[in-house]
Amino acid sequence: MNLEEIGNRVSAARAETLARGETFYPGASRVHLAAFPPKERWDDWTYTDSRRVGRRTMLVPTTCFNCESACGLLAYIDRETLAVRKFEGNPEHPGSRGRNCAKGPATLNQVTDPDRILFPLKRAGERGEGRWERVSWDEALDDLAARIRAAITEDRPNEIMYHVGRPGEDGFTERVLASWGVDGHNSHTNVCSSGARAGYHFWMGIDRPSPDHANADVILLVSAHLESGHYFNPHAQRITDAKARGAVVIVLDTRLSNTASHADHWLAPHPGSEAAILLAIANHLIQTGRYDREFVRRWWNWAEYLGCEHPGTEATFERFEAILRGLYRDYTFDFAAAESGVDAGAIAAVAEAVARAGTRLATHSWRSAAAGNLGGWQVARCLFLLNCLLGAVATEGGTYPNAWNKFVPRPARTPGHPGTWNELTWPAEYPLALNEMSFLLPHFLKQGRGRLAVYFTRVYNPVWTNPDGLSWVEVLTDPQLVGLHVALTPVWNETAYYADYILPMGVGSERHDLHSYEHYDGQWIGFRQPVLRAARERLGSPVTDTREVNPGEVWEENEFWIDLSWRIDPDGSLGIRRYYEPPERPGEKLTIDEYYGWIFEHSVPGLPERASAEGLTPLQFMRRYGAFEISSGVGAVHEQPVPTAELRNTAEDQYGRVFTQAVAAPGPNLAPVATPEGDDDGRRPAGVRLDGIVRRGFPTPSGRLEFYSRTLAEWGWPEHALPGYIRSHVHPSVLGSDQLVLISTFRLPTQIHTRGANAKWLNELAHTNPLWIHPDDAQRLGITAGRLVRVETEIGHFVVKAWVTEGIRPGVVACSHHMGRWKLATSADGGPGPAGPRQVAATVDLAADGGRWGMRRRHGVRPYDSADPDTRRIWWGDVGVHQNLTFPVHPDPISGQHCWHQAVRIRPAADGDAYGDIAVDTGKAHAAYQHWLRLCRGALDHSPDGTRRPYWLLRPLKPGKDAYRLAEEATAHASQP
Repeated sequence: MNLEEIGNRVSAARAETLARGETFYPGASRVHLAAFPPKERWDDWTYTDSRRVGRRTMLVPTTCFNCESACGLLAYIDRETLAVRKFEGNPEHPGSRGRNCAKGPATLNQVTDPDRILFPLKRAGERGEGRWERVSWDEALDDLAARIRAAITEDRPNEIMYHVGRPGEDGFTERVLASWGVDGHNSHTNVCSSGARAGYHFWMGIDRPSPDHANADVILLVSAHLESGHYFNPHAQRITDAKARGAVVIVLDTRLSNTASHADHWLAPHPGSEAAILLAIANHLIQTGRYDREFVRRWWNWAEYLGCEHPGTEATFERFEAILRGLYRDYTFDFAAAESGVDAGAIAAVAEAVARAGTRLATHSWRSAAAGNLGGWQVARCLFLLNCLLGAVATEGGTYPNAWNKFVPRPARTPGHPGTWNELTWPAEYPLALNEMSFLLPHFLKQGRGRLAVYFTRVYNPVWTNPDGLSWVEVLTDPQLVGLHVALTPVWNETAYYADYILPMGVGSERHDLHSYEHYDGQWIGFRQPVLRAARERLGSPVTDTREVNPGEVWEENEFWIDLSWRIDPDGSLGIRRYYEPPERPGEKLTIDEYYGWIFEHSVPGLPERASAEGLTPLQFMRRYGAFEISSGVGAVHEQPVPTAELRNTAEDQYGRVFTQAVAAPGPNLAPVATPEGDDDGRRPAGVRLDGIVRRGFPTPSGRLEFYSRTLAEWGWPEHALPGYIRSHVHPSVLGSDQLVLISTFRLPTQIHTRGANAKWLNELAHTNPLWIHPDDAQRLGITAGRLVRVETEIGHFVVKAWVTEGIRPGVVACSHHMGRWKLATSADGGPGPAGPRQVAATVDLAADGGRWGMRRRHGVRPYDSADPDTRRIWWGDVGVHQNLTFPVHPDPISGQHCWHQAVRIRPAADGDAYGDIAVDTGKAHAAYQHWLRLCRGALDHSPDGTRRPYWLLRPLKPGKDAYRLAEEATAHASQP
C-alpha cells in the first residue's frame, strides 16, 4: 500500500467518523487512523483483546496516580462483569493528550494486586512483630476520633500529624487539618524538591517553573527530565515536539541518562558544580551585552539592590549594569571548567546556544543537583537567572511561574488559618526552609521537642524513602514518642509494618481528587474518580459510598476524612462539623457529589457553560470527560495592569511597590494574580508601578523578580542574597583521597516508588539497582562487572553489585533510589508471612544491638501461588538494595532540602558480605544530624522582626499571623543541639 492509498484511507475514516457526528482522534503522528474511540461511543465500545475476543466495554475517565503528572486515563470496564479490563490514555485530557508512559496502563496491576490490603487491620502484637487482626471501620474511626478530639480539647493540637508524600490532590487534606485547627501537615518535600523550590521562590515568589517546551528554541535541563523528571510524560511530549521542530536540547547530568543520550549538548559535571557552569553562561551574556536590557531594567529589583547594598551610589540602571559586570566577571569558562571537569570549549558552545535563544529559552531543574548538594538551591536560582537575563520569563517558548499555568478551585467552605505553630515540622533553626523539616522528625522526637498522639502516614513510606530510615524505626517502635501510628495505604510497605492501624485506601482508579499542573501555557483541571462507581451510576445504580464498589472494604480518602471529622465533632460544638455540611442542607453530612458538584458549578470558569451546551451538569461533564481546559495562552500575567477598582487607598514605597487597604476579589482563580498576604496594619500588595502604570508584577516583597533577595540578607545570609555558587559538601576539596561521590537521586522511568510495589509489568521491566562505576575507577579499585562491592557511608555500609559503564564520569558512582524493597521475616523459615509485596520485596532479618543495626536478606523474590497466575511465573529474584538506610540526614541550612549526595568509599565485598547486607549505627546518624544543625542561622538569633519565618514565604498549611511571633518558650529550643 503506497502513501496515497494510506492517505485516502485516513481521509475516508475521518469523514465517516465525522459524518456520524462523532469525534475523530488522529494517531500521534497525525497520519495513522484514529487513536482512540470517539467520545460519543464511550458508553458502549467493543474492542478485540489480545486473544481476539471481542469485549463490550464502557469507557470511564480518571487520572493516573503513579506520579504527580496526573495524566488522563480511560478505564475500559466490561459491561457484563463490571471488571476493569485495561487502562489507556484519555484524549480529552489537555495535559497528557491521550498519551501515557508505562506506569499509566500498569494501574491495572494495582487494582488486581493479589497482595493488596483489603480490610482495616489493627496491630495484635508489638510494633513490627507482624501480627494483625481485622477490625471494622467503625472501631478504627471511633478510636481515632476519640484520640484526636482529646488532643484538641486538651490543648495538645501539635500532637496530631498527617505526613504525606505525593498528595495527588490540591488541598483537600490541608483544609481538613485547618478545620481541626491544627498545624499538623507534614510532607516529603524536603527529601524531594525543596532545593529547587527555594531557588525559584526567592526569584519570583512562586516555587516552581513552567517551561513552554513546545515553543522553545533552546531547552536547558539540569536533570534527566525528558525521561523521568517532574511531569515527565506531558513535558517529554512537548520536548520531543520541539526537537522535531529543530530546538536545541542541552542537558547537565553527571550520568548518561536517556535524556542526555538525546541531547545536542550533554555536559557531565562533577556533582555540585552545576551553578558554576550556569554562572559562566550568565557571565557570557552579561559581558557580551547579549541580555535583554529593557526586561532587566523593568522587572529586576535592581533599584532595591543598589539602595540596600550600595547606599549613596547613583541609583541609575547604568550604574547597576556596571556593578553587574563586576559581580560575575570571575565566572569565566575556565573557572567553570576547573570546578566541573567539563571542557571550557563545551561550556562556551552551550553559552552561545543559550544566547541565541533569546526569549525562547525553556529551562527546568527539580530534584537532580538542587536536591543533591549543600547550596543546591542556588542551582535553580542560577538557572532561572538565564531566563531573567534574556527576558525569557512568561514568553512563548520561555519559562513561566507555575502558578500562572495552574488552577486551584475553592470549595464552598474554607476554614481559617490554624492558631498554632508546630515546632516539630517548622523548627526555629530553619526559618527559610521551603517545606516542613520532615526527615528530621525522629531526631526532634529523640531530643524531647515533643511527642505525637496520632500520626498518619499517607502515600508515604519514610522508613524506606527517607535517609536514616532506622532512626525512623526506633521512634516508630517507641509508644512514648508516637502514641498511635495510622498507615493510610492500599499496599504493604516498610513503614506500615510499624503501624497500629493499617487502613486500606483506594488506588488511583478508586478515589476522588482534583488536580492541575503546569504542563504548558494554559490552565486545566483534572478529575480523578472511582471508575466503578461512575460506571454503576451510568447504568442507573447510584452509589453513595465507594466501599460499595471497591474491592473488600477499601475506602476512598475524601469520604474517610469527612466521616472522621464528623466523629471528632459529633454535636458541632468544636466548630469542625460545619465544614462537612452542605450549604443547602445544614446539619447533614456532606456527600462527595455535593462537594465536587459545588466546586464545578461555582469555582471553575467556563465549565458550567461548556457542560450546559452538552445538556450536562458540570459534575456530569467532569465524570464523563475527566478534564477541562479553562484557558490557553495565559501569557505574561506580571504585565497586566491592575484594575482601578483594586487601587483604592493606595500607598507606595520608594521602589514602586503599591499597597492598598482594599481587599480586592480577582475572581475564582486566585493563582494568576497571587500576591503576598497583607501586613499587620491591613496593607495588601496590589502591584508594582512601572513606567507610570501599576502592573500585577510578581508575588515577591518587591513585586519584581528578585535578583537581590532582601529576605536572605535580613535573615542571616547576606552573602547568598544574589544568585551565586556554593561549593557542595561533596566538592573535591573536601573529599578524602579514597572517597568518591555517590549519586542516589536518579529515577527509573518505569517505576513508581511505594505505590507500584506489585505492578507486575513494571517490576519485570526494572527490579534491581546496580552501582554504576566508571571503568577507570573499577580498574583502580579491583572491581569487575557483576561482582559484589561494599559501599561505605558516614554511618554504615551496604552491599550491592557493580555495573561497570562509561555512562558515569570518573570519581562518581550512582545507584537508583527506586529499589531495595524489603519485608520482615515473620516465620521461622523466612516465608512470606501475612504482610508484604511479594513481587518486589526481599525477605529480611533486621536486628539491633543498641543503636547498631544489621539487615541480612533471607531470600529474594520467589514465584508464589495467588489469584493471579502470573505470580507463579516470576523469573527474577533480585530486587535491589535499600541504600537510603545507610545515609545520614544532610539538611541544607537555608532551603531545608536534604542533600542526598554522599561521600563514600568503595571496595570489593569483604569475606562474609552478602548481597543486600545493611549495617547502620544510629548513634553516628544522630551525630551527623547535630553537625549539620550547627550550620544553621536560626530565627532566634537572626529574625529581623521577632517572627519565626518571613510571612511572604509559602507554607502548605499556613497558621494565623499571631502564630508567627516567636514565643518566649521557644528559647528553650536554642540553636545549640
